[in-house]
Amino acid sequence: MFDDSTVNVDILKERAYNLRWATVPEGVIPLTAADPDFPSAPQIADALTKFIKDRYLCYAPPEGLPQFKESVAQFFHNKRNVPAKPEFTFPVDSAAFGIYVICKAFLEKGEEAIIFNPVDFLFKYSIETVGANAIPYGIPPGQEFVDFWELETLITPKTKMICLCNPLNPTGKVFTPAELKILGEIAIKHNLVILSDEIWSDIVYQPYTYTSIASLDESIRQHTVIVTGYSKSYGLAGLRIGSVVAFNQTHANKIFQASLHQSTVHGANVLGQIAATTALNECGPWLEAFIQHLQQMRDMCVSELNASKGVTCIAPQGCYVAFADITGTGKTSAEIQSYLLETAKVAVVPGLPQWFGTGADGYIRLSFATSQGILSNALNNIKTALNYL
Repeated sequence: MFDDSTVNVDILKERAYNLRWATVPEGVIPLTAADPDFPSAPQIADALTKFIKDRYLCYAPPEGLPQFKESVAQFFHNKRNVPAKPEFTFPVDSAAFGIYVICKAFLEKGEEAIIFNPVDFLFKYSIETVGANAIPYGIPPGQEFVDFWELETLITPKTKMICLCNPLNPTGKVFTPAELKILGEIAIKHNLVILSDEIWSDIVYQPYTYTSIASLDESIRQHTVIVTGYSKSYGLAGLRIGSVVAFNQTHANKIFQASLHQSTVHGANVLGQIAATTALNECGPWLEAFIQHLQQMRDMCVSELNASKGVTCIAPQGCYVAFADITGTGKTSAEIQSYLLETAKVAVVPGLPQWFGTGADGYIRLSFATSQGILSNALNNIKTALNYL
């Protein structure tokens, strides 16, 4: 399912936008946006075809299709040891929109939310869009234990939320139960909401395992709201579908009102809900094979990057991005990104503040969710170009 012949570059050049194949110059390999180059599981295409053949594409219930809500709740119950309830579970237009909706629901103008540094820009963007302030907390790359009690020094009377990205994009760190326990205790102590972004939670490499902070105990769970999506695991980015899971009626009501789903102003599309339901119910073996392929690509990517002049890269525990330290080249992240684009014909994401915060300075990020042939060519081009610096 994941050999070189599976990736259709011609189709990707027509359809894969968002910094990927359809937006880069001819001859450039994009290791940029973290989406898979592989087609989605065949069961998903079959389910969509079956649904649309009757040609009735009506509104779904504003709170979501019942089968979607049930599938998401069962996933968290069976796979994450989280007692999610369908009535507190509902679809959103992507995990990105879910992050925004949660910020809108729980933050007022002038209040504060703590985010990690580095981390995906969507947290800061969402917090600032609703008029609040994002307060960064540094998380170094690697496996070193994070003592979250240090984070407590950032808490003020204005602090209302902690944003947890686990696994952490872009470093690939998977937080341990002990680390998460401390974070949960801080949230309880200061009555903070934990926004737990779990979109990467399927993509974890042996010997590491994923723990949802909502699985630790009931008191922590009551302070937690989970947001997740299906683009990373199942290649459904274009269907714009994610889900939000609350654990009490108060939280659920606040999020639903903030979502604008109660009107026709906003809502999650029906086809996305059908696709995600199928993914959760039928595509487990496909996902397992995808993760096995990704572990091989991760190992090759890290090995080749560490063999490149001026680069060091710690193997990510989760996610399918490599976060490579390029300070040994003597160049900035932006300079290396430009140099690789021109010389190696490979597009990467520079570690600039607008993408990941100040903690990404001196790094580049590369996605390895592609075929062995494409990745091997890209890494060879990178290594050759850097060795001539």
